[in-house]
Amino acid sequence: MRMVIFGLTVTSSWGNGHATLWRGLIRALARLGWSITFFERDTPYYAGARDLDQLDGGNVVIYPDWEDIRRVAERAMKQADVVVVTSYCPDAVEASRLAQQASRGLRVFYDLDTPVTLARVEHGERPPYFGPEGLADYHLVLSYTGGSALEALKTVLGARQVMPLYGHVDPDRHRPAEKRAEFAGDLSYLGTYAADRQAGVEELLVRPAMRLPDQRFIIGGAQYPQEFPWSDNIFFVRHLPPADHPAFFSSSRLTLNVTREAMAQKGWCPSGRLFEAAACGAAIVTDAWPGLADFFEPGREVLLAHDTDDVVAALQLPEHELDGIRRRARERVLSEHTSARRAAELDRMLADALQNPVGEPIEEAV
Repeated sequence: MRMVIFGLTVTSSWGNGHATLWRGLIRALARLGWSITFFERDTPYYAGARDLDQLDGGNVVIYPDWEDIRRVAERAMKQADVVVVTSYCPDAVEASRLAQQASRGLRVFYDLDTPVTLARVEHGERPPYFGPEGLADYHLVLSYTGGSALEALKTVLGARQVMPLYGHVDPDRHRPAEKRAEFAGDLSYLGTYAADRQAGVEELLVRPAMRLPDQRFIIGGAQYPQEFPWSDNIFFVRHLPPADHPAFFSSSRLTLNVTREAMAQKGWCPSGRLFEAAACGAAIVTDAWPGLADFFEPGREVLLAHDTDDVVAALQLPEHELDGIRRRARERVLSEHTSARRAAELDRMLADALQNPVGEPIEEAV
């Protein structure tokens, strides 16, 4: 079976969560017999921060602009059983329209940013990764988010068939590692700077650091502004490639998860960092959002933090209690949230959709 993907990036994890997810999923799909080609536009901000030379389980086609690759893409589509276009792919509209003409296989849209997509539409914007027809031209829409978002993709954007495909982790890449001094801390946080996450970061990391000046807090990520409220006990590690994530998560007593505002409001949208941290044996403290209990059991597998006091209390827990949190979270993620598990789910969904295709759309969605 052949799959062609038109996505944001798979070669650089700088400032985005797509790349690591695709790497694990493609590797797992290849083990199930899929032959995969990923088309990625050569954008300067990713070209300057690539952390992958060869895609395990697939091929990467990096192209300068759409017209240069159009004929190659058309040939690939004609040979493919499945064509996947993703949110934030810079040539998503062009790829979708070409697939309409050239592909005889299944056309799939994978929205890895569903809450952002829906929020933009609700504010009167049309995201640049689909046209006025919305998602009606796809046989199947996959959503990184579950819950009410699944129905909204149908009613608001005209999707004909919607299925959730949640985040995951490749445990061969993310697993417990030796501690490293530069990552050592009482509380760590790994995430790209986002304005709509800043209030949570300040409440759950910056203020605990002010309350506990003798403890060490560490942030890893990209795009942090100079005006971020740093203090003497908050240390910064600039963008970390995925190869360093296990050591980062393994080097602190607790690691923090803060969910972006749109994701938290919609719920059922677990960050890939949650699964990565759990697979690395980290004790996780996370903000609360609807649907969290479908992925981890609060109080047993992750600790909940609604405010600064909750984080301070978590940092005071004895080591044996944190060890139990670490062990149970890792067991849960290895059982239910691996890339292999998601690949098997996707393989079944695609097989069903190929056998039972939905009819062609008859009207525009937006």
